[in-house]
Amino acid sequence: MATLIYKKENINTIIKLAQQGDVKALEELIRRVQKNVFTMFSYMTEKRQDVADLTQEALLKTAGCINSLKDTKCFKSWLNHIVTNTFYDYLKKHSNDEKVDFDNDRILEIKDKLECEPFDRCFFTEIDKLIKSALLDLPVALRVVIILREYEGLSYEDIAEITKTTIGTVKSRISRARVKLQKQLKEFI
Repeated sequence: MATLIYKKENINTIIKLAQQGDVKALEELIRRVQKNVFTMFSYMTEKRQDVADLTQEALLKTAGCINSLKDTKCFKSWLNHIVTNTFYDYLKKHSNDEKVDFDNDRILEIKDKLECEPFDRCFFTEIDKLIKSALLDLPVALRVVIILREYEGLSYEDIAEITKTTIGTVKSRISRARVKLQKQLKEFI
């Protein structure tokens, strides 16, 4: 019954309760953000097997640092900062690793019609695969800023703070990312 109460609360209340040591509130907060964090990492990394590990690491950091969040209204930006830093740490640790070689024919393969019911779901799944593949082809600096802008809806100022760059650099990287994505996806858009 207690978890039902938390599900009805707004995110700011949940954060405040979690900061006061309420374990159930912290569990609810993690439950609410885990899918979004997983999705961000799935767009950021080429190694699919690492997405779950990165997600878990970022969520643990979130839980461990929740008391450092000063203003609950800044939670989304604060969380994106944790996700981005976790990704950059991951890149540093794995800078010498071999890149995963994607089988583009497999990525672009359209599923059998029997598996594609309803049609719209199949269509959007394939488009999503194309977009993810195009995003993964971007250099990391461009990939991170375009994901933070287009998928997370962050302002240029927030992205500049998270990536520790200037607003001009953020705007330039977003513009270059959009141009590269448009070229790569031109036959689909």
